[in-house]
Parts: sequence; C-alpha cells; structure tokens
Amino acid sequence: MQKAIYTTVGIEELLSHVQALKGVGARFVQMHAERNVDDGSYRLVYTFINVRAAQEHIAQDGSYAIENLVVEGIDQYQEIPSISSYYPAVFPFENEAHDLFGLAITDMQIDFKGFFYQVSTAEPMSVITPEVKAAREKAMKVRAAAEAKACKAAAEKAAAAATAGEGAADGSGTAGAATAQPAAAAGSDAQHDEAAAKAALKAAEMEAKLAAMDPEKAAKVRAALAAKAARDKQKKEA
Repeated sequence: MQKAIYTTVGIEELLSHVQALKGVGARFVQMHAERNVDDGSYRLVYTFINVRAAQEHIAQDGSYAIENLVVEGIDQYQEIPSISSYYPAVFPFENEAHDLFGLAITDMQIDFKGFFYQVSTAEPMSVITPEVKAAREKAMKVRAAAEAKACKAAAEKAAAAATAGEGAADGSGTAGAATAQPAAAAGSDAQHDEAAAKAALKAAEMEAKLAAMDPEKAAKVRAALAAKAARDKQKKEA
C-alpha cells in the first residue's frame, strides 16, 4: 500500500530539505505547480521516493511512502531556487513552471529561457478571466473588511473585558458583560463575510470553467450542481 507524506517548507528551507533527501538516497519523481484560486498565490509540490526504504517496508508489510515537499504562498515574482544541482531530472518540470505559470526559478542547470513550450499566450496558467479577476478582487476587499472588523471587535472585546473587570470591583460587572456581546457578534459577522467572499469566488471560477465547456456538457454539469445543492439543502433542513 502506498502512503503519501506531505511536508510544508519555506522557500529558504527548500534546498536543505532536498539535500537531506539526496543524502539518504531518495529519488526524484516529479514536481508540479498549482495556483491558489482564493488569493492568486502559487504552490509547488516536489515528490520523492526513498527506494531503499520502500523496498524494506514492502518486504515487511507491503507498504511504502512517497515523500512530498510543499512550498506554499509563492508570489509570481518571488525567486525560487532550482533543485537541479541535486536532481538534474527536474529540468522539464522547472522549465514548465516557468513557462506556463511565470514562476521565477533561479539557477536552473538546463534553462530553456522561456522556450520550453511554444504557447500562444505568455504564462497561460496564470491568466484568469475578467469574471474571476473581478470576483477575486471583491473577495480580497471583503476579506480585508472582515479582518478590519475582526480587529475592531477584538479591541472592543478587550475594552469590554477591562470595563467588566473594573465593574466587578465596584459592583457594575453586568454592564461590562452586556458590552462584550456586540463585540462577539461583530466577530461572527466578519467570519460570515469571509465565507461569503470565498463562496462568490468559487462560483466565479466554476462559471469560467463552464463557459469554456461544450454547451451540452455545461448544461449537464449545471444540472448536477443544482441537484447537489438541493440535496444539501434537504439535509440541512432535516
């Protein structure tokens, strides 16, 4: 049985982890890039297998592990060190991440300088539709407002707690407790706003995908989504 182990590392820690895997004889399997639809950041996943350890584990209980290093929250213009000095076989994956996603991978041993793929649109995997862009900007504004509201609520709650403490000393603690309730409600509103922003962004992403589909297939997908929404609603009401 195959197991997958995921370890999240920072960009500055990537090479030291790769060096450690190389030191124990792990083989490079693949690397792939992904884009986060919520905030537009990128993540890279590097996959390795320690063949010697895998053979031993398979002999013992029939299982072995695939190890993955995950680098998250990458800005498109943030420099990412190439691991090709340790694993030269990574070169097609790193060139792909550069050409298709526009990621700035530095010091590649084999660098095609942006010509690994012949594409009609530069960095096509980083291109988003106007609808998704608008939804993303709206989500970011709503998230910022929610964070500001949460900070304000926290400040009000701290002030209310301080007032309650003073009130307890002079017998007026009830007023302080009453003041704390609006702050808690504000925090709940902030969470609701952020959830609504995420839902709107997902809906925009889905609409963009459906728009690119064959109309007949898109209609079937919409029908399936509507049926699922109806089932979920029935479960909530039950």
